[in-house]
Amino acid sequence: MRYDEFLARVRERGEYAGQDEAAQVTEAVLSVLAQRISPGEIDDLASQLPGPLGPALSGAKQSRPERFGIEEFHRRVAERIGGGPRTAQWDAGAVLTTVADSVSGGELNQVFSQLPSSYAALFGRTDLAD
Repeated sequence: MRYDEFLARVRERGEYAGQDEAAQVTEAVLSVLAQRISPGEIDDLASQLPGPLGPALSGAKQSRPERFGIEEFHRRVAERIGGGPRTAQWDAGAVLTTVADSVSGGELNQVFSQLPSSYAALFGRTDLAD
């Protein structure tokens, strides 16, 4: 998937006004995801993302992943975008469902292996074993 296609899908799913808003939300969500998964997995995921998304994701990685649940994920996204938890949940779903559509099943399973099952819905899955 090309970068412009990725952003178009995020824009449609999130019902954003334009590509710029979709890009800002995407960067915010990916930067929080980068705090939650291992550096090696971030690099693997980044290699499958289009355009500047891969380098942005890699640039947000930490030396060690943090352990936090879905509520904290939403709080951190909300903080980055300047919205509330419900908006952050919507935004995260728009971005991570598009991520799930744009990377290989094997890569997605590797990401899922590092997350609690409560994250499944954000990726458009009923559970992380899909």
